[in-house]
Amino acid sequence: MKTILVTATEESTGKTAVALALAKLAAERGLSVGYMKPKGTRLQSNVGKTLDEDPMLARELLDLDAEMHDLEPVVYSPTFVEQAIRGREDPDELREQVRQSFDSLAEGKDLMVVEGGGKLTTGGIVGLTDPEVADLLDAEVLLMSKYDQGGDVDDLLAAADDVGDRLLGVLFNAVKEGNFDGLETEVVPFLEARGVPVLGVVPRDQSLAGVTVAELAAELSAEQLNDAPGDAFVERFLVGAMSGDSALRHLRRTKDAALVTGGDRPDLQRVALEAPGVKCLILTGGFRPPGAIVGKAEEKGVPILLVQSDTLTTIERAEDVVRSGRTRDAETVETMRGLLHDHADVESILGDGDEFSPAEDADPDQSQE
Repeated sequence: MKTILVTATEESTGKTAVALALAKLAAERGLSVGYMKPKGTRLQSNVGKTLDEDPMLARELLDLDAEMHDLEPVVYSPTFVEQAIRGREDPDELREQVRQSFDSLAEGKDLMVVEGGGKLTTGGIVGLTDPEVADLLDAEVLLMSKYDQGGDVDDLLAAADDVGDRLLGVLFNAVKEGNFDGLETEVVPFLEARGVPVLGVVPRDQSLAGVTVAELAAELSAEQLNDAPGDAFVERFLVGAMSGDSALRHLRRTKDAALVTGGDRPDLQRVALEAPGVKCLILTGGFRPPGAIVGKAEEKGVPILLVQSDTLTTIERAEDVVRSGRTRDAETVETMRGLLHDHADVESILGDGDEFSPAEDADPDQSQE
């Protein structure tokens, strides 16, 4: 059996989509595939028995007959971290728990895909960083990274050194068009000369990089004040706390943005509607704007969302929606499956098949039934 652990140099690099897309690609090749996320990090609350959404999606998409406590044996919540710091969690017991869950999930499988939690170093408090998990489960490591500038290679090399001999290779994800040439002609040869194989350079796909206005409205429980379409993508948020003139200069330089400001700032709202890069207005505090603003936004096709929360709370929640990946669903995984097929060395990642002994052939008697 082959085990691949998918980890990353930083959070929000697309680990879930890549892990599940690889699992789907392996299943298409006739392999029996299992999944596990030892550290549940994408939680719905800070305390109590919380469930990470990623294993739940994996169970659905891969049709797994597995219990959540095995798919996610450690709930890595803020409360758990606090208890671990106080010495109330036993690292040896946790490692054994992870190992037992893995063995149960891996029974009869040709391939196990293990998703890392957060980033490479998450879990260090209890001896369960992703490199330590890879050692525990005898896994090869696919290291994911984004690339915006040359300095990012420093973090990548440090992460590759932490992984050591278990490194299967590096996958660059969500690479912007303007960064492609330098990455492929300079960075990739540099890394491979340092003994770090690059197994793919996946381009940025807008449907995976942001959320639509409609999705954002649903997540924020916002009321839309006009009938403008909600299909535009939002990738970043601007806080409207400046004067109208300075705001216009700034807003004209941005794109795919939402302006978050108080509903009592019609001057700023009016300016934002003149900036083509502003895809929606999010008005906080429950204050409704003047009718003239609503009418102008309607004319320009810019949705206005009204929320009851304050500006700080709203922007923290909105950024979390984009960062955590509101669009993690079957469609997202299918999109990533296509991207990996076209832009990654899937055969090198999954293996050429020689190392697998198909699960259905493991028992000669059963194979004759």
